[in-house]
Parts: sequence; structure tokens; C-alpha cells
Amino acid sequence: MMAISLLQSFLQQEYTSNSIFLTAISVITFLFLAYLAISEIIGKHLQYSKFWNVNSSAKQQIKLSSTTGMLILYTPAFLASLASFWVFPDGGIRFMMAKSAITIHFFKRVLEVLFVHKYSGGMVLDSAILISSSYLFAAAAMIYIQHLAQGLAEPVIDLKYLGVALFIAGIGGNFYHHYLLSKLRGKDEKGYKIPRGGLFNLVICPHYLFEILTFIGISFICQTTFSFSCSIGIALYLIGRSYVTRKWYLSKFDDFPKDVRALIPYVF
Repeated sequence: MMAISLLQSFLQQEYTSNSIFLTAISVITFLFLAYLAISEIIGKHLQYSKFWNVNSSAKQQIKLSSTTGMLILYTPAFLASLASFWVFPDGGIRFMMAKSAITIHFFKRVLEVLFVHKYSGGMVLDSAILISSSYLFAAAAMIYIQHLAQGLAEPVIDLKYLGVALFIAGIGGNFYHHYLLSKLRGKDEKGYKIPRGGLFNLVICPHYLFEILTFIGISFICQTTFSFSCSIGIALYLIGRSYVTRKWYLSKFDDFPKDVRALIPYVF
């Protein structure tokens, strides 16, 4: 009982008549993301980046360029988040913060696709649709659930300003390491290299680490069950993806530093 009471002190009160529905989609979302994490670890990868051409089956798959695929991933969630300012123009400061953070995150990703990243592989359409629909659902659901919570009791422990700080640190660190990755290749180069600089000297996926921090920041701003289930689920998926990414580098580069971890410096 004490643990439940402590947990509830971190959560914004949610609309009572929808509580069963909101709990159900939170649990389903978490289980879906956990399933994707386990799938990565056992070799059933979402087919983008280094793993775009694995899991090939007998059926013909539609390949997209990485730029097209990544735009499909992020643009619908960005547009839905942006539209929320017109669909739900009113609301308190927490609601405004939540809408802004989610919109900024996906807008940043669209801009990085267009102006920062230098891709070498591709993306399979099935994976692009799955990831894009997941991002769209997560963005729309977080905003709508926050809308439902308008006027209800605020959490006993208010984390929204800490969430803003974590969000800013997350998108800043994520962008910086994406920038470092973009500088690995020259204009016409397509091959992979061992990343250097920043936290790449300690982990192979610091951009994932900061993306996790970004979503933790968003969940602290929202403080709803669904936002926490999303951030934990995304963290699990990126843990699994970083694990197999490190294995990939170890298999491709004989000089890959063995002390460079997957995601968390000195730990994992």
C-alpha cells in the first residue's frame, strides 16, 4: 500500500471514467515496446540503419532510401503534435509544456534527417510503417491523455520543471552525437567507421542514451501512466538495440575498443 501511495504521488490524476482504458493502453504499449526490445536481442531486428537488410524472407520487401524512411518515421508524429496546438488551444502550463516538448522532439528529428545525417543503408517499408505508426500513436496519445487530465488534481510531487531540464539535456546531447556521426563520412563515403569524440569514447550509442533522457524528460513533464510506460518501453527497446549494435561493431572491426560499452558508461 505504501509503495502504491508513493507511486501515485508522482502521477497526475487521470480522468476516472477512462481509467481502465488508459491503464490498458499503457500496459499494451509497454508490452509492445518490451517485445521489440527482446526481438532485437534475439536477432529479429527492425530493418533500418545497420540492420536494414537482415531478416530477409522469401517475400519481396520494399526498400526505401534512409532519408525517405526516416521522414516517414518522424513526420506524422511531428504534424500531429503541431496540430495539437490548434485542436487543444487551451490548457495549463503542464499541457503547454507537454505539447511543446513532444513537437520540438519530432521537429528536431525531421530537421536532422534533412540537414544533418549522412546515410549509407536503407530501410524496409514494413519497418518504417511500424515505427512511424508507433511514434504517431505515442505522440497523439500522450497529448490527448494530458488533455483529459486538464482541471484534475496535480501530482503531489511535481516533476515538470525537472522534466524540462532533462528534456533539454537529452535533445542537446542527442543532437551533438548525431552531429559527430555525420562528420565520420565524407561527401561520397558510404562505409561505417568507429565513432569517436564525446561519449563515443565510452559507449557506442550515446545518442540512444540521450534519447532515453529526452523521453524521461517528457514523461516527467506529463506525469501520466501512459507517458511513463512509453519512456520505460522506449528505454528497453534502445537498450536492446544498443546491445546488438555493439555486437555488430565487434564483428566488423577488429580494432573496436573492448572497453567501449553499449549504452551506459562503464556499466552496460
